[in-house]
Amino acid sequence: MVFSKPEIEYVKSQRLARFATVSPKGQPEVVPVAFEFDGDYFYVGSHSQEIFLKTRKYKSVRDGNKLVGFVVDDLESVDPWKPRGIKVHGIAEIVEHNGMFGPGKYLRITPKTSWSWGISGLEIRKDEWSHKTIHK
Repeated sequence: MVFSKPEIEYVKSQRLARFATVSPKGQPEVVPVAFEFDGDYFYVGSHSQEIFLKTRKYKSVRDGNKLVGFVVDDLESVDPWKPRGIKVHGIAEIVEHNGMFGPGKYLRITPKTSWSWGISGLEIRKDEWSHKTIHK
């Protein structure tokens, strides 16, 4: 298991992520997305295949820009201020998947590096703000 139990529990408790790709012309694109996580891979799809296949995120990966980033985060509390989340850098590929939106094309993200913060049960050294994991 690459992600810790607290990280997996946190990610599976969330519904939305902010997902970033780069177009073939170098334009960054960040969008909110629903996602799934199976413990190894993250999946991003759409309730409509017709719409999904026209999105910049899909076209960027299709056109060879497979490096992606995303953040799953929230505020556990505002008083006191307690942000928590996971940031992931990974490689996306287009796959057939029967996921949360039914069967069709999805982006499957293989995590390569992740950073986590504020997640209950996650051990972080006092001189650091986050926990970094290199995924193989």
